[in-house]
Formats: sequence, C-alpha cells, structure tokens
Amino acid sequence: MPEHPSPDVTALADGFRWSVATAAFQIEGARRADGRGRSIWDDFVDAPGGVRDGSTAEPGPDSYHRWAEDVELLRGLGVDRYRFSISWVRVQPDGRGTAEPRGLAYYDRLVDDLLAAGVTPHPTLYHWDLPASLEARGGWLDRETAERFRDYSAIVADAFGDRVKHWYTINEPVSTSLQGYAIGELAPGRQLLFESLPTVHHQLLAHGLALSVLRHTGAETVGIVNNHTLVLPATDSAEDAQAAHVYDLLHNRVFAEPILLGRYPDLDALGLPPMPVEDGDLDLIGAPTDVYGFNFYNPTTVAAASGESPIPFEIVPTPGASHTGFGELWPIVPGALTELLVDFRERYGASLPPIAIAENGASFPEPDEVTEPLHDRDRIGYLAGHIAAVGRARDAGVRVDEYTVWSLLDNFEWADGYTQRFGLVHVDQATSLRTPKDSFDWYRGVIEEARS
Repeated sequence: MPEHPSPDVTALADGFRWSVATAAFQIEGARRADGRGRSIWDDFVDAPGGVRDGSTAEPGPDSYHRWAEDVELLRGLGVDRYRFSISWVRVQPDGRGTAEPRGLAYYDRLVDDLLAAGVTPHPTLYHWDLPASLEARGGWLDRETAERFRDYSAIVADAFGDRVKHWYTINEPVSTSLQGYAIGELAPGRQLLFESLPTVHHQLLAHGLALSVLRHTGAETVGIVNNHTLVLPATDSAEDAQAAHVYDLLHNRVFAEPILLGRYPDLDALGLPPMPVEDGDLDLIGAPTDVYGFNFYNPTTVAAASGESPIPFEIVPTPGASHTGFGELWPIVPGALTELLVDFRERYGASLPPIAIAENGASFPEPDEVTEPLHDRDRIGYLAGHIAAVGRARDAGVRVDEYTVWSLLDNFEWADGYTQRFGLVHVDQATSLRTPKDSFDWYRGVIEEARS
C-alpha cells in the first residue's frame, strides 16, 4: 500500500462537492457560557460512568471561542461546504420560548466568516443535543418535542435564512432511537428496547415540520441525514438471514422509507409496536426533499441471537475485515458503500433524491499531544477507499453529489469521550491546540485533483 494512496477521482468531477463536518456538542465547549441551556448530553456526561474516560467535552476544541481558527482551516483545506450543527440549547435554552441572542450571535459570526472565506455554510438543526427540559417531559417519546422542534427551526431560519440556503434537519435518528432510547449507550441513556419506536416517528415528524418551515423561508436545499449500513448475514442459515432482515428494517428501512416512500415498512409482521401516526403525519414526513444525507462508516454482520435474548439478532465481526480504532465491530470494507448505494438506487428508484455522503471517516489510536503533524496513514487509506467507492457508485448510475469527511477536528466522541480521534486536524483536548495531520494535506490534494 503506498504511503499516500490516491483514489481515482475521474468520476468525481463536473460539479461534485467536497465537504467536512463537525457537531456542536463535540467541538464547541463553553457549556455554561452566554446563557446556554442544558442538554441531554450534559446530563449524560455529568453522570458517573457515562463516558468511557470520564471527560466532559471541556474544553475540547473550544470552537465557541476559536471558530475563526476553524474557518481558516476550512479555507486552507479548500472544501466547498462546511457541515456544522447548531446547538438547540444555545439558541433556545429551555427548548421553548424566546431565543438567546448571544447564542444566535455566535452562529451569526460563524456564518459570515464562512461566507467571507468562500465556504458554503451547511448547518444541521439537530445533532443529538435535545434540551434536558424537553427530555423531562418525555423527549422524543412525546409528540410535543416535534412541535417544539418546529418552533426552534423557525427561530433559526428567521435568523440565518437570508444567508444560509442549504440545510439538514435531523442527524442520524437511528442513533438516538436505538442507542439513546433502546439500549442506553448514548444520551438520554434509556433502555426501552422496542418500546423506543415512537422516538423514530417523532424525529421524522420533526424533520417534516422543519422542512415546511425552511421551505417557507427561502431554503434552496433541505434534507435529513440518516446513518445507513450494508447488513450481511453471518452465515447462509435461514435464522441468520431473518436476523439480518430484522436489523436492516430497524437500522435502514424504518428511517428511509417514510422519507422516500411516505410509509413505514411492515412492522406488524415482526410483532413490533405500531408507530404513533396521526392524520397528515406521513404527508409531512414524505414531502420531497432536495438531498438525501447518507452517513456511512461500515457494514454490519448480523447473526441470530442465542439464548433468551429479547432482541432477535446480534452484531458479530465481519470475517476477513480489518477494523478502525472502535474495534472489530467497525470493519473497513469500502466496497460495502458502493453496494449499499447501488441497492438504494434499485430499491427506491425515482423516489431517491440526489445523495450527499454527509459523514464518512475513521478513528485510529493517536496520542493526546503532538509536536508535529501525525502520519495518519490508516485514515488516509480508509478515506481513499471510500472516496473510490463513491466514484464506483456514480459510475454505476447512482447520483451522489457530495462527499463529507467526518471530521474536521478531533472532538468529544460522545460516550467514548476523547479516546477516539476522527479528525483531519489533531486537537490537544487540554489546550485546544490544532495541528493538521497528513490526512488534512492529503484531502486537500484530492480536492485539487478532482477540480483540475
């Protein structure tokens, strides 16, 4: 393997966009600054044992104070767009009522500086930081949360809609529903198993309500961001095939099909609880979007559960695959991305809008402190393989218009704290010092080659 592998970018020209992403809670720090409210992630990280290394997202990159450094990195990287998220609790501290002007001012500065740097701002309205006050009232289990999200969306659209024309609504509702409410690995740490399914519908409803708001305030493109995985049965057995079918339904189809087809897949056949659908909900959820945000990290190999497990599947290592720093359940199989994109085109046809790869990246063991750029060859290999996979999907007729690296910066990696590093830029989490890695220069070179 060459030191700096270069993917074939022939298929990624002619208007293809290059991007990089972050999320508010993971990079901003300043959790108690300027009237910011409390989110479910504040509760999660402050609970003993919630985060692997006991860290609390402070100061981390401290982008609330050092956003100008981030903008200069983006300028130097040469990306077309920057996908960042807006913190609901900075804008509306209690999840209802009037806006906090100091929170809006932060994003106002960021948007203006991005535009001045020639980088298109592409905000995500919700990247997991639900106001704790709304969680106390039921959170995403309660329909009211979707209605409050509509109001929050209107505040943000009114503040920035004159300059921001491209939006994502909700990020990875699957992670919130399955990891946050079903098994408790992420905030809010609930363990409801299949009783968590109403959170799926209410997040998708929130997307539909926000979509309508953004449409009426001049947005040019609006989409949701779903996390998808190619599901592989562990063996040829009927039991493993059925387990893979159930997992595919719960991880992929129950989130994609209401958006793309305006209906849920058949849950009754699997004995799952019905969704709390009211009249008109699916019209809102299934309203056409301009882009379909597609996060991809790895395929998932699934076997039938053993014993008396309340869940009919278990995730097992993918045979023959290397893996990222998260371990053997995060295999590196770039071809799975091509296969999944082609599968989406064949499954959804004309209902599938243009796709943007809204996150793709990998963490690997790296030191907390550096004195020179890291030679992150493994990350470069991962990114090169997946960029090439996108090119093959485009050659096969899938319309993919954008590729986004997760992440610009090493950041607070949720329940794993600072033990996992995804960034193109190394961040000393104690001092917030930023040091671009080899992958930063490599990605800049890929972008330049694609444009040449």
